[in-house]
Amino acid sequence: MRFDDPLFWRAGAVSTILVMLCVLAMLTVDSLAAIHQGGSHVPPYTVVNRHIDYVFDAGRGIDAPVIGGAQPLFGKVLDEQAAAAMMAKGKLVIQSRACMDCHTFYGNGAYYGPDLTKAWLDPDWEAWQSITGASTREDAMAMFLMDPEKYATWTRKMPNMHLSLDEAHAVVAYLKWTSAVDTNGFPPNFGHVHTDH
Repeated sequence: MRFDDPLFWRAGAVSTILVMLCVLAMLTVDSLAAIHQGGSHVPPYTVVNRHIDYVFDAGRGIDAPVIGGAQPLFGKVLDEQAAAAMMAKGKLVIQSRACMDCHTFYGNGAYYGPDLTKAWLDPDWEAWQSITGASTREDAMAMFLMDPEKYATWTRKMPNMHLSLDEAHAVVAYLKWTSAVDTNGFPPNFGHVHTDH
């Protein structure tokens, strides 16, 4: 075998490309299985009927969502069809109001407002229950979304997007679902950064 023969190098390049294409195809199939709704990292939409927590997974060395017992959203259990409709509406509201012009989801978007990837899990919503007079986290979130100017507490204020109650409920459902997605520890240090209020 001669190393100065161009056919040797061409055959090597073609073989490498074919092997890498096979590896890429296998990784793509594996990733798609993990990241679609109901996959290993993305729970079904009906997860909004469950308690969601975020704890450190020592085996993986990252924080990860933990799905717990029953915790119906807004006091009612959603079946698969109703949950899917709620997610579609929530996503549509978020897109139609251009929320990503100020916020990020999964690291995509703008950085003017907070990242909303794990917004449902933000411990500050407990304080917002007192501020809004709501009895639950989801009610406090919906009340804030419907009238953020009334509950403004930061120097960066969220504009009123004029959400209806149904739209606010759909956005809250979508935020609860996104908080249950295993993002491999993203955003980093979520829940560990303490600020003085």
